[in-house]
Amino acid sequence: MAERATGSTVPRRQLGRYLRDLRNQARLTVRSAAHQLEWSEAKMWRIETGQSSLRSFDVETMCKVYGAPADITEALMGLAKETKAKGWWHAYGDVIPEGFDVYIGLEEAASSLASYQNDLVPGLLQTEGYARAVFRRHNPEETEEDVERRVRLRIERQTLLTRVSDPSSLRLVLNEAVLRRPVGGKDVMAGQLAHLVEVAERPNIAIRVASFAAGLHLGMLSGSFIVLRFPTNGGGAETEPPTVYVDGYTGSLYLDKPNEVQSYETAFGDIWESSLDEEASRRLIADTAGSHGQD
Repeated sequence: MAERATGSTVPRRQLGRYLRDLRNQARLTVRSAAHQLEWSEAKMWRIETGQSSLRSFDVETMCKVYGAPADITEALMGLAKETKAKGWWHAYGDVIPEGFDVYIGLEEAASSLASYQNDLVPGLLQTEGYARAVFRRHNPEETEEDVERRVRLRIERQTLLTRVSDPSSLRLVLNEAVLRRPVGGKDVMAGQLAHLVEVAERPNIAIRVASFAAGLHLGMLSGSFIVLRFPTNGGGAETEPPTVYVDGYTGSLYLDKPNEVQSYETAFGDIWESSLDEEASRRLIADTAGSHGQD
């Protein structure tokens, strides 16, 4: 009988992805890995698709078979402990080492994203200059080399929207304050907004602005969030549960209970309908870019 899932499935799904990637890097088939671990192929499938929780000891054993480095093994053992949690907060640096981010894995697997951003342009649409300004302010103790490495990772993530095969779709609403705030200075901001105007022409990207004139909408109560949905299988069912991601200053919240996801989808619908349409939003973004570019 399959194990009864409790709490958020996010850490289980992400742990399964990491273990699958390690198996592939070790050039092992599911059958050969199952044989070495003395498990059934069905158990391997449940683990790699996030259907089953794992004990830290089992994760350590799998990592040994796959030849995983010690730091990755330790991180995955920590993540295995989180699969038992009722709800799941990921505090940066506590469980997952740098470059081993849970959200990036979810984002890469998503087929569509619906995002409301109250304060900043989201990472998927940031220019290098804008991202650099954000990272410098958020990590003032880091070297320029570290900052540049973060910027490159952020830019590489953006291929999710531009890849030739099945690019993800993005519906984005920006609070008008995002356009007005000169992150990185006027020149950087003018370039960022010009970039938004350009990418909004892509068929898989729709951008709206929640103008000040819109008055009260649910985004003012919810704060920034992203709803991620995943590809469907042959029967039309989603391969993974939809997930809401809420980024915090010291940690990030992942929500995937149906009532939680529905609340955020309702909020996004209200925000979307309260915002300027795409054409009016492009004009406002372009006009604001021009105002930032003026001396």
